[in-house]
Amino acid sequence: MASGILIVDKPEDWTSQDVVAKLRGALHERRAGHGGVGEGFDEFRHDPMATGVLPVFFGRATRAVEFFEHAEKTYETVLRLGLVTDTQDITGRVLEQRDAASVTEADVRAVLPRFLGP
Repeated sequence: MASGILIVDKPEDWTSQDVVAKLRGALHERRAGHGGVGEGFDEFRHDPMATGVLPVFFGRATRAVEFFEHAEKTYETVLRLGLVTDTQDITGRVLEQRDAASVTEADVRAVLPRFLGP
């Protein structure tokens, strides 16, 4: 029986549950979970495009998941300004394209507070 925490660099096109399921089978451990979530929001589950550090807990170590779920995390993103899609990400059908060449760093910083929070 495996027990411990494995840190995984989650690849694009995999959800966190995909990673856990694959490792659960490879390690033959039924009790497994991940700690890469923020409270009320799981970017890895809902966004397979997300990549990065995903702690996966096995066996008795699954008890520690609750401590990671509420830990402070930092997220980074890349924006493509001027593109509107039906999915609000790069995977969707393009609905509109605007010239964003005139957008300044100050313009971006001015709207950033709207995207901060839990």
